[in-house]
Amino acid sequence: FHAHALDLVRSLGGTAELNGMPNEIPNAIPFAEDRAERPYDADAVARFFKASIAVTAVLQTFRTAYLGKVSPVHLFWGSFDLAVTRFSGRRAPLHLGGIPALPDEITREAYSHEVSSAGFWPGGGAVDFPAFYSYAYPAPAAFAAPEIVPDAAYYEASLGEFLLPYDAVRGAADPEAILMGFLGSTYRAAADLAEWDAAALECAIGQPRRPRRL
Repeated sequence: FHAHALDLVRSLGGTAELNGMPNEIPNAIPFAEDRAERPYDADAVARFFKASIAVTAVLQTFRTAYLGKVSPVHLFWGSFDLAVTRFSGRRAPLHLGGIPALPDEITREAYSHEVSSAGFWPGGGAVDFPAFYSYAYPAPAAFAAPEIVPDAAYYEASLGEFLLPYDAVRGAADPEAILMGFLGSTYRAAADLAEWDAAALECAIGQPRRPRRL
């Protein structure tokens, strides 16, 4: 698969110069050396794609309520999560690194400034269910204490993150409102406790094809 993928890139005129090592995965095997059989569940892939499209739309709406630096909604292919990140603009303490199969210099660049990040993760490790997550770096004191909505959301101390099971959103009468509540309340916890400059950074949610009123 790896060799075929590189051949396709070259056929399109690309350079195909890749690192070749999976990121954020313990005991990773270089792609060029991985010959293990991999099952492909087409139905599961289709369902994940459909869920990702719906989640992306909500994350994109959420990101419009911020005037400061904010990432696009993007997929981290290592941990395989959809994410959107808001930045306060202030420097953060040097990150300790230590993420499996991810160079520390990349981690430290990513967390060079204060962030509040949220997204959707299909699960893995100790979290054996799909979930929405939200965390801050650096996490302010008492980050786990504020009230978060909805009731199904909780703080997972082992991860240092808030989690909201996907099924709690999927089964809700208004999934978008439930997810927006989670995104907003967890961001509020991070920004308020860390004393971000809300007046300078925040704004009303944007409306498609409508200029923002000044």
